[in-house]
Amino acid sequence: MTDPTSEHARHVAPTTDTVEAVVRGQLAKALGGRRGMAEAAVPTILFTVTWLTMRDLNLALSISIGAALVLLAIRLVQRSTVQFVVNALFGIGIGWYFVYRAAESGGSEQEQALAYFLPGLLYNGGYAVVLAFTCLIGWPLVGFMVGSITGDPTAWHSDKQVVRLCNRLTWLLVAPCLLRVAIQGPIWLAGNSGSMDPDAAVAALGVLKIALGWPLQLAALASMIWLLSRNRTPVAEDPATA
Repeated sequence: MTDPTSEHARHVAPTTDTVEAVVRGQLAKALGGRRGMAEAAVPTILFTVTWLTMRDLNLALSISIGAALVLLAIRLVQRSTVQFVVNALFGIGIGWYFVYRAAESGGSEQEQALAYFLPGLLYNGGYAVVLAFTCLIGWPLVGFMVGSITGDPTAWHSDKQVVRLCNRLTWLLVAPCLLRVAIQGPIWLAGNSGSMDPDAAVAALGVLKIALGWPLQLAALASMIWLLSRNRTPVAEDPATA
């Protein structure tokens, strides 16, 4: 029997000769390592600590934006990727817009501070829905990582073994998003409705945003690595010959 891996060795680099290797590489690139994690967390930590200690929303926003800009400047000087800092700045910008809208509608400073955390909840909820939808219709999002390597974005879908693997991996990406919404959502609603002290809600959301951020993402990644280590699914440019 012909080895599918050797059959396609001339088309696929040795380091990406399996679906598992492709996904591991793409996930490592997407996470950005320890530095990328820190760049995503620092602005939120500074915002939460400044608000809780100074009770000055504009100062809290300014400090978080300033920290992100410093991190961006360091990246530019070092000529390294600015992707993760830009992502943090984009998140802060969206948060600032929600704060601005809350202020325009007459919300208190506490309500404005809570508004800062609303985009993250909406993002996680929307992301979970989109990822789950791709699984339910049989086109799991992780599969397109495989397609980005083979050069054909949809050829992987003809291989049921690859589809099953990508489906499981995509559900593992859904899980952290659902947990964040399930845990943080009730706290945000309680703080916004007055059934929970707004300052306590802001403090809890700030802590949970960090605790349920990269740690939870790393837990999902560990689960994915475990799943990826179990099998070796050949990457094939032509499913008919795989």
